[in-house]
Amino acid sequence: MKEETKYENKIDALERAAPNHSIWQQLKDAIRGSEADYTKIGIGKAIFLLAVPMILELIMESTFAVVDIYFVGTLGPSAVATVGLTETYLFLLYSIAMGLSVAVTAIVARRIGEKEKSKAGLSAVQAILIALIASLPFSIGGIFFAKDLLALMGGDEWVITNGYKYTQWMLGGNAVIMLLFVINAIFRGAGDAAIAMRVLWIANGINIILDPVLILGIGPFPELGIEGAAIATNIGRGIGVLVQLWVLFHGGKHIKVLREHLVYNWEVVKNIIKTSLGGIGQMIIAMTSWIFIMRILAEYGSEVIAGATIAIRIMMFTMMPAWGMSNAAATLVGQNLGAKQPDRAEKSVWLTGFWNMGFLICVAVVYFIFSDTLVGIFTDDAKVIEVGSSWLVIVSYAYFVYGWWMVAVQAFNGAGDTITPTKINLVFFWLIQIPLSYFMAEVLGLEYTGVFWAIFISETTVGLFTLWLFKKGKWKEVKV
Repeated sequence: MKEETKYENKIDALERAAPNHSIWQQLKDAIRGSEADYTKIGIGKAIFLLAVPMILELIMESTFAVVDIYFVGTLGPSAVATVGLTETYLFLLYSIAMGLSVAVTAIVARRIGEKEKSKAGLSAVQAILIALIASLPFSIGGIFFAKDLLALMGGDEWVITNGYKYTQWMLGGNAVIMLLFVINAIFRGAGDAAIAMRVLWIANGINIILDPVLILGIGPFPELGIEGAAIATNIGRGIGVLVQLWVLFHGGKHIKVLREHLVYNWEVVKNIIKTSLGGIGQMIIAMTSWIFIMRILAEYGSEVIAGATIAIRIMMFTMMPAWGMSNAAATLVGQNLGAKQPDRAEKSVWLTGFWNMGFLICVAVVYFIFSDTLVGIFTDDAKVIEVGSSWLVIVSYAYFVYGWWMVAVQAFNGAGDTITPTKINLVFFWLIQIPLSYFMAEVLGLEYTGVFWAIFISETTVGLFTLWLFKKGKWKEVKV
């Protein structure tokens, strides 16, 4: 083990000493996709090759979200409300899809690290089957009960009468969303992050083009209004899924599904479901905690909600590189544990965490200096700018810890230990963050700034606690 560590340190040192043009070559390899064995090449290079396409993938997804709501916004507030109310139901779907994706990434990465590519292919098929079954209830509900679902959420007459077709399309065709998440998780776990990136660029690129065409009726296309937005999403993501399946069955650089894999295997299905339960729990806890936080903020007026919403959007966009690096850590942990190299898996997390911390400290400095300017891009309301910039400044104080928390959580997930982060989220978000937010805002009278400080305190604490648990090393013993 010591000799192996010396070899890895030597490789890392050579990478740091390499001429600058090698960085450009690595960037090309990252975008094009590499056949490198991530359990053997230098850890820094492995992180770079995996993180770059993951970052670009997330940036494209964020760009689509902004463009989509922009064109829907041209149809009026009721159309935007339809999207918001439908997304309330889609959030549950996203929780299942992302939780399943966490498990799939961990299991496929472990099989690839074990050099069991056939078992990785078999796991991929079972994951696709689970995704299709999980999408069925949402499809049935959306197709047959769209108006009822919108009415249940308090939709107005226009939403129920004219917007229900959007809900029918989005929920009825949710299988393409589920498959897009899960199959890209297969590629990421295998180390084919560049394929996942290209698929999402294709899917969202088509979506962005079709949005104005079908919503506004440009050229020979009919003016479909809000229904056109849903049709554009289904076409774009449907084509993305077809591309995924074609690549998966014809072979990526690290994984390929063969004819003999097209069978039902209960043991593999059971393992995926068991591992995914923790991931789903993480997502549901995180999403519902934000609902409670926004409910507390709603007591202080629409300007506070608007400022908080803008701040969250800015945070989500600027943190994409950090999430990309964290996702890379999950793949490296899974593959290195599969290759029986737990020390290398741990080293991958420490190096990624250091990079993440450095990046988020830079982001925090930008928030601290330019918070008013950043929020002012989206609004000219003085109160909204004050609220949004206050959130950015207060949260920026926690970013040096938050960078480590993101990576540590993904390390647990990459190891297949999805239960530990779920328990952490439950305690710190539901039992600490929400009550503390209410206490500081209402009891101490700090109003909305009290909520922001409560978030800073709870997330700094959860970051340090998660890092402490990671250092204990029990995640290295998890079997998936």
